[in-house]
Amino acid sequence: MDTLSHALWGRGLFGHRGMPWLALFFGAMPDLASFGAFIIINIFSGSMPQFGGPPPLESLPDWLFLCYDISHSYVTAFIVIGIVYRFRKDVAFSMLGWPFHILLDFPFHSKEYFPTKLFYPITDFYIDGIPWSNPFIWFPNLAGIIILFIWRYKSNKD
Repeated sequence: MDTLSHALWGRGLFGHRGMPWLALFFGAMPDLASFGAFIIINIFSGSMPQFGGPPPLESLPDWLFLCYDISHSYVTAFIVIGIVYRFRKDVAFSMLGWPFHILLDFPFHSKEYFPTKLFYPITDFYIDGIPWSNPFIWFPNLAGIIILFIWRYKSNKD
């Protein structure tokens, strides 16, 4: 799934209890922890990668794969959310966009390009999914986001 969609799902589902920007952030955070860091490092080093499609796997550094696996793992997500929940339940709710991000990713990443290892580092198990760029996935995703935000808007008017 694309990072913007993840952010919007996080905001739409978990941003209605007073922390919309935090929910938006945690919806996107797993991608930001890997690819976002990669882009920032490249900006500061002056070697910005070309946009226009996914970068070839061989052009990506090893640390990016590790960051992706850690940030896209239910093990990591629920340990961190559990610790935050102990001290700040209000913040922990907004963080649920993180495991929802993983839920959206694992069926929509193929084994060829960043399969989502659900329980990393315990296991490397993943599902060979349908790429999210497939129109049969992308358009329903877009429709779902639009419906969610219309529903949120209408439910706040009551």
